[in-house]
Amino acid sequence: MFLIRRVVSIVILVLAIATTAAGARASVDGQPEPATLTVVAAMSNGWVRNFNPFNETSRLPSVREFIYEPLVVFNSMYGGRPEYRLATDYAFSPDLLKLTFKLRDGVLWSDGQPFSAADVAYTFDLLRRFKALDTLDMANRVAGVTAVDAHTVVFTLKKVNTSIVFEIVRVPIVPRHVWSKVADPVAFTNDTPVGTGPMTEVARFTPQVYVQCRNPDYWDAADLKVDCLRFPQVSTNEQLLAAAAEGRLDWFGAFLPDIERTYVAADPRHHRYWFPPGGTVAIDINLTSPSRGNRAAFRNVNFRRAVSMAVDRRAIVDIAGYGYPEVNEYASGIGRAYQDWVNAEAERQYGRYAHFDKGGAQALLAESGFRDVNGDGYVDNADGSPIAFDILAPAGWTDWVNATQLVAESLNALGLNVRVSTVDPASWAQRLISGDYDMAINGLFPGETPYRSFDTGFHSRYSGKTRFAPTRFTEPDLDGALDAFVATIDPTEQRRAMDKVQMIVAANTPYVPLFSNPTWYEYNTRRFTGWFNADNPVARPDVFDGTPERLLHLLALAPVKGKAASSPPHDTGTP
Repeated sequence: MFLIRRVVSIVILVLAIATTAAGARASVDGQPEPATLTVVAAMSNGWVRNFNPFNETSRLPSVREFIYEPLVVFNSMYGGRPEYRLATDYAFSPDLLKLTFKLRDGVLWSDGQPFSAADVAYTFDLLRRFKALDTLDMANRVAGVTAVDAHTVVFTLKKVNTSIVFEIVRVPIVPRHVWSKVADPVAFTNDTPVGTGPMTEVARFTPQVYVQCRNPDYWDAADLKVDCLRFPQVSTNEQLLAAAAEGRLDWFGAFLPDIERTYVAADPRHHRYWFPPGGTVAIDINLTSPSRGNRAAFRNVNFRRAVSMAVDRRAIVDIAGYGYPEVNEYASGIGRAYQDWVNAEAERQYGRYAHFDKGGAQALLAESGFRDVNGDGYVDNADGSPIAFDILAPAGWTDWVNATQLVAESLNALGLNVRVSTVDPASWAQRLISGDYDMAINGLFPGETPYRSFDTGFHSRYSGKTRFAPTRFTEPDLDGALDAFVATIDPTEQRRAMDKVQMIVAANTPYVPLFSNPTWYEYNTRRFTGWFNADNPVARPDVFDGTPERLLHLLALAPVKGKAASSPPHDTGTP
């Protein structure tokens, strides 16, 4: 019965979307035209049908939150304030070694089966049995997960970790009755997903466009006013800008050059943006570079410092970023978003390496033995082995590509043989994970405190496992300081641990921070209302995968009264 109802629901939505695509404004079988929100949550050269929420390289950007609802959304804009979803409460035990979640009653999976604590326990057991799925390293931090009853689940920690709650809720909970029948959950593409989130029904899928529609059994249906999410394939910022300027997009996030002229001016009444501060963007340096000569140079801290000193961050922000980002000249890369956490002593000792000083960079290379040995005009290692490398950037991300080009030009001026290499975003992420790169532009995860950025970027548990930790720089003392931060709830002890984290990162320069990225967020008020903005700052507003708050944003949106909030009157796959 559940399956029949689901199939009928999808058929009705497909017919309605087809009607919308033809430009009609009629109902289908007595059903009103669906309110379809057109979203660009990621660039792509062509969508691949992969709804596996654990796949870090090729999963679709609409899987987490929209198909798999979190236990809790911690609102990073307000210090991690909990917004309860599948859970209604959580609490640590007095010894901080047990974490108990109370689950919401009455939640169903999208196939009509009941959601329970057994699904939560099963999901974490799945991560334990299939290491490739455990990208958040739960197995090494969680000793066990027990379903006490249908609505109570207890996590037993291997050691105290007061920030692990922020990570646990990022694990997508999957249905035991579906995934227990999957032979290889790592390779599983999950073509017809079953989830607890608001948008579980795949109404249409092609490489050029796909559509997800509302879960017929969504527990919070009363707050869900959007019927479908439409994801057109967009491969470059230029394509996105053209579609945005023509009013064909509702919700997206991207760098748009001279945004007032190129986007807002096309429809000043409806085209809006808001750029609250975001995380650090940096040049990652691969300490295990495939090239022997590059690897020798990269492992020399003075070489890394010289690279950092050669970069004119202000020029990058002004030219590549049109002034939108904030220059990041912190030796640790902590960024202005965490100004209250800055270790002044680390900046005093190492801050000069994060400021533009071409002469100082040249002198540092020379005194460290780097020189042109073979007379080809490029700096070599002291033993004569060549240094020649590419800086990898995701194609289509024009601000990052332009920033990378400016970095390369600065390093060329330093006498280094450097080029920019662009690949599609999925390949870029995969090469960061596999270590098949020399240097690359990348971003760090923002979080409720600086801990998440540094932990996911530099703790050895993540090294080489996600695209956010690709430098392969690990240090036992750094691991210890990060672990100490989450081993206490004492603010003084946490401050002491974070000071040590910054000191170690600043002293070693494993990456070259460039700027604090804005939270890229643009929206169109013509078809929908309820948008987050500076006057309505409910939560972080962007739609990217990795932003749990986007679920809150979706639930706040509603069609503009008196207007059909459908997708544009052509649905050929173009934006």
